[in-house]
Amino acid sequence: MCAADDSGQSPVGAIGRVTVPIPADGPGEVLVAVRGGSEAYAAWSESPIGRHIRVIVTESISARSVIVEPFPS
Repeated sequence: MCAADDSGQSPVGAIGRVTVPIPADGPGEVLVAVRGGSEAYAAWSESPIGRHIRVIVTESISARSVIVEPFPS
């Protein structure tokens, strides 16, 4: 039941900011605005993304892990 409640609150499409740089070969961390607040997610990207860069979540791969790409300026 809890998973069904969370599914309506997917972070996909949400804007976030990188708090731990995302390297080419592993996860970093992003703070994403969801559910009326901000939540931290482990984040992967096709290319490295530096700290403080705005990103958009393109895919949710688990409850606490997402795929992101830089947010277009």
